[in-house]
Amino acid sequence: MKEQNETQGDSVPGDQPAHGGEQTVELFMRDTIAMIDPAMSLRDAAERLQAAEVGLVVVRADDAVVGVISERDIVRCVALGLDLDATTVATVESEDLKWATEGSSVDVVAEEMMENYLRHMLIADDAGQLVGVLSLRDVVTAYLT
Repeated sequence: MKEQNETQGDSVPGDQPAHGGEQTVELFMRDTIAMIDPAMSLRDAAERLQAAEVGLVVVRADDAVVGVISERDIVRCVALGLDLDATTVATVESEDLKWATEGSSVDVVAEEMMENYLRHMLIADDAGQLVGVLSLRDVVTAYLT
């Protein structure tokens, strides 16, 4: 009969690598950020989303992040019958932005995303500059690694 430590191995719980949620978001975030000007049309935003293969475009004016527009925002506008060529990004963008820092743990950011019903979180460096976007897909990847 094997002793308990032989059955379970000789590893100590503290020796195990941290699960993905304990790691920082900078390891999983996308640092290629799709940007758009608020005066551009919803069709332009949809084209940026498709070209960049992302679900969120950051709205930037005068070198400042002023909002975001998601694929779900575009779908909502289509369903409402809005003219994608005449409607500007500024009229639809979300301006209530949620940020995390690149050193934040995936666990903390995932919890905030769930509490606020967010599919994406803007990620800033220590100076407050946008350096990436963390998506729910990125969160899932973190937990699976």
